[in-house]
Amino acid sequence: MAPYRKTTDLPDALPVFPLGGAMLFPHWDLPLNIFEPRYLNMIDDAMRGERLIGMVQPVGGPPDRPDIAGVGCAGRLTSYSETDDGRYLITLSGVCRFGVRRELDVTTPYRQVEPDWSVYGGDLFAPSEAGLPERSHLVRALRAYIEAQGLQADWGAVENAPMETLIHALAAGCPFDIAEKQALLEAPALADRARTLIALLEIDGRGGDRGPVQ
Repeated sequence: MAPYRKTTDLPDALPVFPLGGAMLFPHWDLPLNIFEPRYLNMIDDAMRGERLIGMVQPVGGPPDRPDIAGVGCAGRLTSYSETDDGRYLITLSGVCRFGVRRELDVTTPYRQVEPDWSVYGGDLFAPSEAGLPERSHLVRALRAYIEAQGLQADWGAVENAPMETLIHALAAGCPFDIAEKQALLEAPALADRARTLIALLEIDGRGGDRGPVQ
């Protein structure tokens, strides 16, 4: 991955991909299957340039040009292959979250924004595990959630995965709604994300009403 050491190393314009439920976090990989022409074009341009793409959640508006959330996460293209039918199979590796300062007036078929990286410079470094909840607390909430949802889990993998990996795998993979996934993304630090995740798992595990997510 490119050695981004400070936010000024990051670009002033960023192509964005609004895709509901597809969550990218710093230091987390997101595989994507790209087939829509405008996003194939976006990948081509990214490969020739900074190799950075911003993943954002759609939050209403028309399906072909939805409103987008105010915070997204930029990922660097770290894996790329093309299929026989013209699709791109890519992996984005999460680099840094960004605020959407404004959407740019561009001629590209895909959208671009002016990102505000300033709040999220800490994402460029390995996250601190200070203040993380006990693994047993997360696993207990996950067991109740899995049972309530009628799902199965590889408990050996759950017990042995590093906490950061486990938190991001669950935050990205559990079928929370867009507002809840956005709350997980915007959590200030890894410990905050873990606590938000546990709260969501516990509520779903007992079949309760989540209410607004803070």
